[in-house]
Parts: sequence; structure tokens; C-alpha cells
Amino acid sequence: MDTDIDIWQPVSRSSPDKFDLLENQELEKFLTKTGVFESQEESSKREEVLGRLDQIVKTWVKNLSRAKGYSESIVDEANAKLFTFGSYRLGVHGPGADIDTLCVGPNYASRSEDFFGGLQKMLSEMPEVEELHPITEAYVPVMKFKFNGVSIDLLYANVSLSCIPEDLDISQDSILQNVDPKTVRSLNGCRVTDLILRLVPNVKTFRTALKCMRLWAKQRGVYSNVSGFLGGINLALLVARVCQMYPNAIPSMLVTRFFRVYDQWRWPLPVMLCPVEEGSLGLQIWDPRTNCMDKLHRMPIITPAYPSMNSSYNVSASTLQFMVQEFHRGNEICRDGCV
Repeated sequence: MDTDIDIWQPVSRSSPDKFDLLENQELEKFLTKTGVFESQEESSKREEVLGRLDQIVKTWVKNLSRAKGYSESIVDEANAKLFTFGSYRLGVHGPGADIDTLCVGPNYASRSEDFFGGLQKMLSEMPEVEELHPITEAYVPVMKFKFNGVSIDLLYANVSLSCIPEDLDISQDSILQNVDPKTVRSLNGCRVTDLILRLVPNVKTFRTALKCMRLWAKQRGVYSNVSGFLGGINLALLVARVCQMYPNAIPSMLVTRFFRVYDQWRWPLPVMLCPVEEGSLGLQIWDPRTNCMDKLHRMPIITPAYPSMNSSYNVSASTLQFMVQEFHRGNEICRDGCV
């Protein structure tokens, strides 16, 4: 998709002044006070749970390959790999938040019979696992459960590889070859999250600003993708775009720029972090020039990884109007110096 290169240039490269630095200190104190940061103990527990879960999926694939009659050499090489995405991977999760995870397995380990069969049974028999709920018919099939008290959303992608290398790079478009649509959607959660982190000029600044905007959206009642408002991925993309526009800004500056930018945004002009790739695999991408349904989207916020999609297709005329009012309210408050 052809795009004017000028729109990818920063709006301003201005660095913070003394006043900005003082405001930023106050912002970070406020975020700490509101409890958006988890404790070191909880952080360590999450890492332990992920390590244990990684061991479990590796054991599952080895057992599966043996059950399918593969040779011991193939069983020895059999592997699955665990990835994280969403708020945890972005580094903006709060205390008690679930962890979005993706298990990537080999081509012979099916979703329906093996993931929602053998692995589900394996998990159900573990004393650490509670509240196990498979949702097999979802747009993106998922297993939800708690592992040692930590909430997990586990997706599955069986890619067209007979052996999953430990250094598997799912950012390459080739990982999408010869897989079904549910696998494409499962993979793209991780692909989008990782690409966002690569496209922002300063990850630490992005994370602090995003934590602030997530808190704002929840406080103002506009945090719900299902209800036609802003979900976690939508907010991440909106904040990331502002970071690109003001690459040297610190979080307090980005908060005011966020409201200024989106108060003036001419919807349905799409928010994009990079040009939309046509790709070579023939997968459908967001393109209002060729897809009449894409023309109807009221607040397009486009995911950067191929195949690019509109992450905010649930937005309606009424929810857009409400969010525009909230952007304007935020801009007015910031302009009056009342943050």
C-alpha cells in the first residue's frame, strides 16, 4: 500500500526542559501510588510459572511424538516453544493481570486433538492447575486456567515445521506459510507485540506512558475492546504512534501529546506505525481501497505485523463520539495545566 513518506517523520524532536522533568517525576510518583506496578515477589512468581509451563509443553510434545510412533532420535529433538504477548510482553501489566501466552508446536501436533486433547488432559491432572476452561470455538481458540494462582491465557500454533528450534523467530513472515487462519491469528498476537517494541524509539518511555493511558482509559470508562472502546492493543498502538511523532519526549510530555494528537485526529484516518505490507503469501490485509467492509471502519487502528488488520473494528458511531469527547476533555485539562 503506497503511503506518503512524510507522515512517518517526527513532528518534533524537542527534548524535555526542567518543567517537563519535574512533571515527569510527579507522574511517576502518581503511578506508583495508584498501584500499577507489581511487586518483585509477584514478578518472580510469574517467571517461575512461565518456566514451569515451558517445561510442560516440551514434555507434552515429546510424549506426543513417542505416542505417534516416531523414532527415538525424533523424540529427542521434539520441541515446543512458549512465547508471551499482550500487556505482559509489553511490560505494562499490573498486579493480578493474566499472562497471554502462545505455545508453538510442530506440524504433527494438532490443535483439536492434541492441544485441546492431550495437553488439556495433562494440565487438568496437575494440582497446580485450577479453573481450566478450554474455549475451542473462539475466533482465537484459547485455554484459560490458573497455574499456582497466576492466570494464564494459552493459545496454540502448529506451524509447518516438524521440529521447533529453541531459537525460533516468529517475526519472519515465512512462519505463516501453510497454516490455517486460526494459527495466523494466534501467531499475530506475538508478532504484533514484538514489532511494536521494535518500532517505538524508547521502550522504557513508551511503557510508562502506556501504563498512564491504560489507567486513564479504565478510570474514564473507555477501556473495553469488546464494548467498542479501547482495548490493550488499541491503546498500545495509539501511544506507540505518539512516541514515534515525539521521539525525544518523556512520559509526562507524551501524555499531553497523546490528548493533543487524538483530539485533533481526523477519523477515520487510520493510525499506523508503519506502511501496510502487501506480503507475498496472499493473506487478506486491511485495505479500504479493495475491501468494502474496511471502508466502514470508523476508527482504524492498524496492527503493524503482516497481515495487518484493524484492531478496533468494534468501534461504533456512538463509542467513537464518546471517545472523541474524552480525548477533547483530556486535551483541555492538559492545556490548562491541571494534570
